[in-house]
Amino acid sequence: MATNKAVVMARGLGSRMKKDADASLTPDQAAAAASGAKAMMPLGGRPFLDHSLSRLADAGLTEVCLVIGPEHTGVRDYYDSLDLERLEIFYAVQDEPNGTADAVASAEWFAGADQVVVINGDNLYPTEALAALAASDGSATIGFTPAGLVANSNIPADRMTAFASLTADESGALVEIVEKPTPEQLAALGEDRLVSMNCWLFTPAVFDACREIMPSARGELEIVDAVRLLVSDGERFAVLPSSEGVLDLSSRGDVASVASLLADSEVRL
Repeated sequence: MATNKAVVMARGLGSRMKKDADASLTPDQAAAAASGAKAMMPLGGRPFLDHSLSRLADAGLTEVCLVIGPEHTGVRDYYDSLDLERLEIFYAVQDEPNGTADAVASAEWFAGADQVVVINGDNLYPTEALAALAASDGSATIGFTPAGLVANSNIPADRMTAFASLTADESGALVEIVEKPTPEQLAALGEDRLVSMNCWLFTPAVFDACREIMPSARGELEIVDAVRLLVSDGERFAVLPSSEGVLDLSSRGDVASVASLLADSEVRL
């Protein structure tokens, strides 16, 4: 059952972006970094989020809900001022930055009874992967190959161990999510390891799971824990492999590389 709905988690605190020492940023970029508004980082005259939204539209995801904080009036004002040709944009307000599961739950009214693609606001995902999720029937996630991420994105090989690993059974169904895998776990996963970049397709069942989980050790309601609960309850998540790249805008040091890679990208909203 294909969907045309997507949720972008754009409310994050951007703690690393705020704390990092200044890289070579323009005044506008430095201001965005200081505010933690990573998704609105100006790159070549356009916010980073514009590129994500253009990719979503390319993938057929034409109804998009931005999860923002109550203080993010500038985000709403910016998108409300645009003459959108391909997208209809909605907003869900996450009152406090209580974690990714809380962010997803804030968009329940938008999803309704439909499946919905959910992505991070500080990553740029490949159109083909987004389209594969949108066309799927039932819960799913993209499992990216480390080699593909290193070759086709701005993520160096030594950062691969920081990302969660996905394990699947012979049918391609998600079995386990291993966050920050140890060297021993990485060795056991081997060359077939798939990496989670928080690129999901959810059914409405996710919203009950988001309400049922407890805060993690970090004190946040994590979407990973909601997924684990769903899997333990019998929900099947298809793991769709991809060897494409994902751009990552986690820190100030990522701005220059992302800007360079997007210099010739066309944006159509």
